Amino acid sequence: MTAPLSRRALLAGGGAALLSAPALARGEAAASVVVVGGGFGGATAARALRRALPGLRITLVEPDSVHVTCPGSNGVVGGLWPLSRLEHGYDQLRSRFGIQVVRDTVTAIEADRRSLRLASGGRLAYDRLIVSPGIGLRWNEIEGYDEAAAQAMPHAWKAGAQTALLRRRLEAVEDGGVVVIASPGNPFRCPPGPYERAGLIAWYLSQHRKGCKVLILDAKDSFSKQALFQEGWKALYGDMVEWVSGAANGRVMRVNAAEGWVETDFDRFTPALANVIPPQEAGAIAIAAGLADAGGFCPVDPATFESRRVPGIHVIGDACVAGEMPKSASSANNQAKIAAAAVAASLAGQGFAAPKAINVCYSLLSPDYAISVAGVYEVADGRRAGVAGAGGVSPLGADAHTRKAEAEYAAGWYAGICADAWGG
Repeated sequence: MTAPLSRRALLAGGGAALLSAPALARGEAAASVVVVGGGFGGATAARALRRALPGLRITLVEPDSVHVTCPGSNGVVGGLWPLSRLEHGYDQLRSRFGIQVVRDTVTAIEADRRSLRLASGGRLAYDRLIVSPGIGLRWNEIEGYDEAAAQAMPHAWKAGAQTALLRRRLEAVEDGGVVVIASPGNPFRCPPGPYERAGLIAWYLSQHRKGCKVLILDAKDSFSKQALFQEGWKALYGDMVEWVSGAANGRVMRVNAAEGWVETDFDRFTPALANVIPPQEAGAIAIAAGLADAGGFCPVDPATFESRRVPGIHVIGDACVAGEMPKSASSANNQAKIAAAAVAASLAGQGFAAPKAINVCYSLLSPDYAISVAGVYEVADGRRAGVAGAGGVSPLGADAHTRKAEAEYAAGWYAGICADAWGG
């Protein structure tokens, strides 16, 4: 398939599938839905609920005044744009869509009472709840890597202060310096992210330093879009980027932030910069509420994204177990619309037929070089599974014009999905 055209078709199809949500049934005008988390999943869910049920009371609970997106953050690290480009506020949700935005943190979900406790001491009642808490980091699963160590060896896997820190640390790398990226095992947020980051760090170093190297130490034996990334690294940077698989002693087991080294089973590295991306789990409130299983993520009904552990709560985005759907902004956006439509149908007393979902992911290797992957997912055998023959990846061996066009499409995709979430 031709990747850019398929992205357009997929995006058009994904929107059309969710335009037929039911009207609010008589007597349900006072129904209340609370959305926890204001990222791609939560913000999109709030807007989708408003479109579906104009009379619904919708409350979005989010501790931050702006959301800083993870998509685009590798561009900040590589110096392509400022961090401010990734900041999105909630004014449009309030003023244009009549959504009550509460700046607070949910400390407990009392599912039996259909109530939330807030850090401020307040409570919120709900009829249905959508939870989109993102990820939590599993501190010390890599020996020695805790919150304090992250100040010396930034993970930058939650965008914001850590992104800016990693950028500053990269600027301090001198000629001949080695940058180590420790990539975690599956599942984790944004499977292509570490490898995009490697490319954009290599781009920065190739422009501003001499003789540097980017070494990816991986807990896995393969990764998303691997052949495309390796082709691009070679074409753009020669032998500057090296990937070491888990089977080849790539898994980082321990670190010492004070001394600046990282260790695998058999080797120790003392790089100029260590970017350690630790193992992950669902955001803290999902863990505390019992929504997650032993693996740390939240099993859901693949048709509606309602929790399999706590009825009446829908879990979307990076926190949920969504079968073959990756943990990405695009997945969160689609899951939000599906969950919102399912909630709307439930409140209206109507049936719900689960639509297909899509994922589209672009990765930059330089300002003018991008690759992409897209997938379509349906409910099959109790899970979200990829639809055979749908979606696809960028072609190997494409010319510079194609790669530059994909970089332009990536910018358009980012602008569009952000407008869909926060308004614009």
